[in-house]
Amino acid sequence: MKPILKLYRGYANEQELIVMGHVFKPTTAKEYDFQKKNIKNATSVIGMFRIKTQANADVYLEHNKVKIHTKTLNDGYFKFCVPLDQFTRYGWIEYEVSIVHQNQTLTTRDSYIRPHKGNLGIISDIDDTFLVSHTLNPLKKLYVLLFKNINKRKIYEDVVTHYQALSTAGRENKEEFNAFFYVSSSEWNLYRFIIKFTELHQLPKAVLLLKDIKTSLKDFFLTGGGNHNHKFDKIKHILEFYPNLEYVLLGDDSQHDAFLYEAICKIFPVTVKAVYIRQTGDSKKDKVTAVLKNLETLKVSVCYFKNSSEAIAHSKMIGIIV
Repeated sequence: MKPILKLYRGYANEQELIVMGHVFKPTTAKEYDFQKKNIKNATSVIGMFRIKTQANADVYLEHNKVKIHTKTLNDGYFKFCVPLDQFTRYGWIEYEVSIVHQNQTLTTRDSYIRPHKGNLGIISDIDDTFLVSHTLNPLKKLYVLLFKNINKRKIYEDVVTHYQALSTAGRENKEEFNAFFYVSSSEWNLYRFIIKFTELHQLPKAVLLLKDIKTSLKDFFLTGGGNHNHKFDKIKHILEFYPNLEYVLLGDDSQHDAFLYEAICKIFPVTVKAVYIRQTGDSKKDKVTAVLKNLETLKVSVCYFKNSSEAIAHSKMIGIIV
């Protein structure tokens, strides 16, 4: 049996490339195939949280005709932060990483985004922002995760229209896309599911920044929970990594998005153009409304919406999309 090498979409600016992934110990368990139903789907999902990671594994990145070596961290995660010298390509670019097992080289490929020159970056939450997840009802959230396969999971109406418009906003060439990031408190365990879901619904291709991987059944029942500091750190990192972009932040009121985004706007007072918060309950939350009013005093355009059609109308009104 061979160890398993998983890569995630990476990203680059003018000076640096960042790509990452995990190395897992060999397993006989089959990969989650997304099509199983009911109890078989539940077994597959739980299987994604029972994987065993490989610490200190040797990993090699092949880039620009140079081979770069690193090792995985204790949780099997690796990350290459590599200087880019006189590199002129833009858009989605393929990269490859390899590991060596018993003198055999195992290679995996994925892609990273180096955004074309532009003026907009989009950062979106996932659960209850575009993927209906029932975060406010933990038992229902768990039931849906376990027993609804990818074809039965729901997306909010008109989200795709809004996100696709944001993806090409301000671009003369429709083959070029704005930098898009999905940042979530979901763990890396759910990476393949989220990628497949976004592809199924034709959401913009994006870099995913997720929470540290979980490797036990006990952890599974706490999925997506805990504090959300990692989301703040990841969003702050993106804004620092691409300082010349203006940002649109999209989230929902089921957890802490509005408060995270408020903190981000205070730290980056000229960078955030608009904040969108989806209303997930029957009524708007007073604390969220207060946060958004405060953001308006920082000249950030805000929209607290129930349906994505309202968000689309708002984006047109402020001139982000046409």
